[in-house]
Amino acid sequence: MNENRDVVKQRAGTSPKEREAELSIRMPVDIFEDETGITVLADMPGVSKERLDVQIDNNTLSIQGTTEIAMPDGMEALYADVRSTRYQRSFALSSELDGGKADASLKDGVLALRIPKREEHKARKIEVRTG
Repeated sequence: MNENRDVVKQRAGTSPKEREAELSIRMPVDIFEDETGITVLADMPGVSKERLDVQIDNNTLSIQGTTEIAMPDGMEALYADVRSTRYQRSFALSSELDGGKADASLKDGVLALRIPKREEHKARKIEVRTG
């Protein structure tokens, strides 16, 4: 049992940055495009709205979210493979997209993000008149 405590102490001694990198997961993402914009669907099970951060800055989409597994009262973890999970992905966006009009929702662990195309880049139907 003392061996396990030593391993736990060694692991706990790693820097926060090392622990963060160790726990980051590239969540699966599907991206769909139509004539009016793109839809991004990101699987982030266990992430609540309060622990989700979605940003668009200089044509870069950043998605981050964390989950945390609560410890029962009065218990201390000697060893745990998973204590929390940090999801993180970034994407370069086309300048055709209007990040200022993006809309996001979170349901059943899936983030749905809709980013429309700028008006000048949307396909337009041109009416043809006769002579």
